[in-house]
Amino acid sequence: MEITLLENERIDDLTSQLKIIQSRDVFSFSMDAVLLAHFPIIPQRGKIIDLCSGNGVIPLLLATKTRASIIGVEVQERLVDMANRSIIMNGLKSQIEMVHSDLKEAPKLFGKGVFDLVTVNPPYLPLTGQDQNLNKHLAIARHEILTNLEEVIQTSDQLLKVGGRLVMVHRPSRLVELISLMRGYRIEPKKIQFVHPHRHKEANMVLIEAKKHGGKELHVLPPLIVYGEDGKYTEEIYQIYYGDQRG
Repeated sequence: MEITLLENERIDDLTSQLKIIQSRDVFSFSMDAVLLAHFPIIPQRGKIIDLCSGNGVIPLLLATKTRASIIGVEVQERLVDMANRSIIMNGLKSQIEMVHSDLKEAPKLFGKGVFDLVTVNPPYLPLTGQDQNLNKHLAIARHEILTNLEEVIQTSDQLLKVGGRLVMVHRPSRLVELISLMRGYRIEPKKIQFVHPHRHKEANMVLIEAKKHGGKELHVLPPLIVYGEDGKYTEEIYQIYYGDQRG
């Protein structure tokens, strides 16, 4: 099927099987989304919802790992349109549904306590009034303009079944706040992994999986190092991106 591209859009390889529509003017996914989609144990059936879904990168990646139905929720209509064209291009319309909505409306739209897994790559940066990107699409994706961390966790709590899991990627600098908010909504952190750009550099991402009404036992995984001494991806990152296919 022929897919129409708008000005400054392009089609990129997402994996060896998937392609995705991107635009530097609007949104391009980054490594945090790929790592987030790889991090959790994915339910093979049931319901998954991805909040702050952008151009649909996480639903597309998750669809290769499960038969569960997947919903992506994104507040920016332009990104929903890009995601929908990518879904059609990859033949995944029967599994993935993209919805143009504020994430706060998700419990009303889809029901409370019905999802097995919530994934979210939220805006990382609180508002300061000085450091917002002038491009409104990128500003909304990066800064807490239309939502904030507590709102994301509160909404996730409403969406999840008891025993369901919330998986998030964020900045390590906000980890204490993140854990405090999760526990405030009785979503118990169960697994954490720090991501370091180089072995001797400070972590710049943290992956966290939490369980609704879960027990108080946390596992900290070995750190994930992105680049080796040669400046190339480490073996673990290669496996996440390409598996055994390294073309």
